[in-house]
Amino acid sequence: MFKLSELVRWLGLTEFEIMVNLCGLLVFTITLAFRISGTIGKNTVDWFTIFSPLFCVDICNAYFCIIVLLRMYLDSDNKRKALHRFMWSTYFLFLVAIFKYLLCLKLSGQTKLEYSEVFSPIFVLLQLVAVRACQLPNSV
Repeated sequence: MFKLSELVRWLGLTEFEIMVNLCGLLVFTITLAFRISGTIGKNTVDWFTIFSPLFCVDICNAYFCIIVLLRMYLDSDNKRKALHRFMWSTYFLFLVAIFKYLLCLKLSGQTKLEYSEVFSPIFVLLQLVAVRACQLPNSV
């Protein structure tokens, strides 16, 4: 199992962002379970409503990233580090949000995309994480 410090370094997310994502994933899982079990009517609730907790989490994380950028940029002498962190967070949030949006479209039948096309933002994100993990210094 990975330690929290390793996940923070590899993913480029803070502990707060990971916690917010886990809370949104919990709410999403509960609504998804209600949808699949039939407790919530399949015709009354669409997939975008089911995925709305995850989209709200993305908006909250984007807001948090902007706040962190401003604080790091104004408080530190290393402005390049602040911009690098912001760009990484922006790539991460953008690719995950595009994946969720394409998955909602695919599940609701509004597009004829193949699943390989839907998952392509995740493939790009995994490549970026692999490159990032290789660039980080080893620490034991």
